[in-house]
Amino acid sequence: MSERSNWSSRIGFILASAGAAVGLGAIWKFPYLAGSNGGSVFMFPYIVLSFTIGLTLLIAEVAIGRTGKGSIVTAYRSIGGKNWVGWGYLGVLTGFCVLCFYSAIGGWTISYFIDAVLGNGLVANQNELNAHFGALVSNPYISIGYQALFLFLTAWVVAYDISKGIERISKILMPLLFVLVLIVIIRGLMLPGSEKGLAYLFSWNPEAFSWQSLLAAMGFTFFSLCVGCGCMLTYGSYLPKNSNLIGSCAWITFLATIASILGGLMIMPSVFAFDLNPAAGPGLTFMTMPVVFAQLPMGQIFAIVFYLCLVVAALTSSVSQLELVVAFFVDELKMNRTLAVTLISLVMLFVGSFCGLSFGPLADFKIAGRTVFDNFDYFTSNLSLPIGGLVVCMLVGVKQWSMMRDEIRMGSDASLSAMQVFRFLLTICCPLLILVVLITGL
Repeated sequence: MSERSNWSSRIGFILASAGAAVGLGAIWKFPYLAGSNGGSVFMFPYIVLSFTIGLTLLIAEVAIGRTGKGSIVTAYRSIGGKNWVGWGYLGVLTGFCVLCFYSAIGGWTISYFIDAVLGNGLVANQNELNAHFGALVSNPYISIGYQALFLFLTAWVVAYDISKGIERISKILMPLLFVLVLIVIIRGLMLPGSEKGLAYLFSWNPEAFSWQSLLAAMGFTFFSLCVGCGCMLTYGSYLPKNSNLIGSCAWITFLATIASILGGLMIMPSVFAFDLNPAAGPGLTFMTMPVVFAQLPMGQIFAIVFYLCLVVAALTSSVSQLELVVAFFVDELKMNRTLAVTLISLVMLFVGSFCGLSFGPLADFKIAGRTVFDNFDYFTSNLSLPIGGLVVCMLVGVKQWSMMRDEIRMGSDASLSAMQVFRFLLTICCPLLILVVLITGL
């Protein structure tokens, strides 16, 4: 086997990892969670949790990858021993399952982008919008076709060497994403009444606080930083030993958090300017924003930019999920990268098509009262991701603390007292919050 690849630059690792973390979470999930959970009373706890609990977990997971120098299974075996290998397989399964249902949403983003380019879908009537979305998901040829296109784009990036594929595309797509987001934000803030959206996001209103908003912020913290499944571990395995792990992870956390806030700024001012419902739920992006664009001067141009943002965000995250699975096949099964990408993508398309069809022909097919899509989402979000986070806490903070402490400090000037604070967060605070998320999720 050839020598394992490395990131060619620190900025490449940071942008690729930020892309994995940002994903659809920033533009699709954050706005509707903020809208449904009181705006600022959701956002402020999310920011605090991201730079404490989230950053701690991220550092620990990346450190495992850099130490183990391999896929999640390889790293867990190398650091924890054979008894930890099973948790590595759970991580691979999580990445596979996430991309199976995530690719369906990715396909929708491409569909809406193409509609925007053609001038379709900019409809102010909510019933027509519902019918438009229903036509997309109920036609198996169209929905699976877009899902296949999204997986093909993902596979095309991952098939290349890590520095020539994921790193190179991240250096282009991440700056592009932030520029496009800023364009939409500036246009939204120019609308009369947009200040109400700003107030909703940033005005501190302690009377609106609820435990539900705090729990939502906890869950989104883990989701937004992509910790628990092994994506960041896999990216960490390509880090050279002399890199500043703590500083890089701090930058990733900063970029992911800023991206989420910008995602809120893309949508909330426009939603309030047109007196739409900020608590519209998961449909806020796909079912509400077309109403905004339909009423904007040059709305088609801004719709194109907005849905291009969604496509870019979805792609930067999906490549990390596919890389997680591909790294296992390359490191453990010694498979050629191109062959591994091809086989995995085809299997993902087959399995993932059942997730995509859950909104159309298979809408009435349910297991435990949930559709195939919902079961994949439930398994990963409510079970395997929190469990994966707990495994990271125990492996780094308890099982191999002395070794991992030195690994984390390598390349930085972190003091031993700072590492004790880090260990307290990792072994006490993180597990407690993860258990709360896990129990409430169940």
